Amino acid sequence: MDEKRMLNIVEQYSRQSVMADGEIKVTRVPDWNTVYVEQFGEMGRAIIMTEYKVDGKTFWAGYSSRSQTVFVSRA
Repeated sequence: MDEKRMLNIVEQYSRQSVMADGEIKVTRVPDWNTVYVEQFGEMGRAIIMTEYKVDGKTFWAGYSSRSQTVFVSRA
């Protein structure tokens, strides 16, 4: 996923608490997470998050292509 689309999704989440963008789901994870482990049964996959600033607020967000989910954490 490109940076422009990620920023758009994070902005929508920040301003309107939108939990989906088309086929992409948005999931909130605990605050201050910069890495999130997505679980699939007994397996896990690390999602590395990038910092985004929206309206003076800082968020960390990462995308999983496997589940088509954006994980968002408030900083």
